[in-house]
Amino acid sequence: MTDLPLALALGAGILAAVNPCGFALLPAYLSLLVLGDDTPSRTVAIGRALTATAAMTAGFAALFAIFGLAIQPVAGQVQQHLPWFTITFGLLISAAGAWLLAGRQLPTMAPKLRRAPKVTRSLPSMALFGAAYATASLGCTIAPFLAIVVSAFRTGSTAEGITLFTAYAAGMGLIVGAASLTVALTRTTAVTRLRSLGAIAPRLGGGLLTLVGAYVAYYGWYEIRALRDPTTTDPVIDTAGSVQRALADALDTAGPAVITVLLALLLLAALLVRHRRRSRQPARADIPAVSERRA
Repeated sequence: MTDLPLALALGAGILAAVNPCGFALLPAYLSLLVLGDDTPSRTVAIGRALTATAAMTAGFAALFAIFGLAIQPVAGQVQQHLPWFTITFGLLISAAGAWLLAGRQLPTMAPKLRRAPKVTRSLPSMALFGAAYATASLGCTIAPFLAIVVSAFRTGSTAEGITLFTAYAAGMGLIVGAASLTVALTRTTAVTRLRSLGAIAPRLGGGLLTLVGAYVAYYGWYEIRALRDPTTTDPVIDTAGSVQRALADALDTAGPAVITVLLALLLLAALLVRHRRRSRQPARADIPAVSERRA
């Protein structure tokens, strides 16, 4: 295998994380790492960010693998109907957001630790969020995925196909991981302020999901109109598209190497924070004992 297809798969995965169809879901995912969280500890936040990234990437990659391999023989006929998937999932996300906004709690496979309404961040929930992210993104990203990854399986090279698929998933995980760690390392002040809002904080997450879902569904409807009339324009989509294109161009210019270095630096910072916190714990534990002796 040459380095070119591998780099293309990695780059396609990076751009898949900020594709026009599912672009709005990335900030929604990052908000789940902050909203509804009741602890300002960076160590806990870093661990959650890493596990959530792994779960979301797994859900994203699994849906692409299943869908891509299943529809590859009829990709041309299926792709024109994919905007309806985007609309459906956008409406489902909005419904989930409205449910949270009303003070309810989404069902989760994790044990229910408390009754207060919250945005669930369990591993199954994050994996399902990743699958929803992938479903909303299919209309914009399935063509590059089929061309780069699935085509390798068609040539009979299973090992090459698996390698390219892994690179594609890793590219998506690089962006999500870098963004997640950035939020985890800079979230203390935000969480401290959100704790003072009490029950309002979880509803903020619900409100954000409602808006994001509405945009995703609207984008799907825009795609359907664009298929019928290629000259169709929309001020909402154009505004969001300019932001998405700027981010995608920046990531494309940086390239996988720079993003990998950035993620490595963030991981190093996370390890230093964890080590520093552990080194402080024994010293803090000795303070009550000294006070008792003086008393």
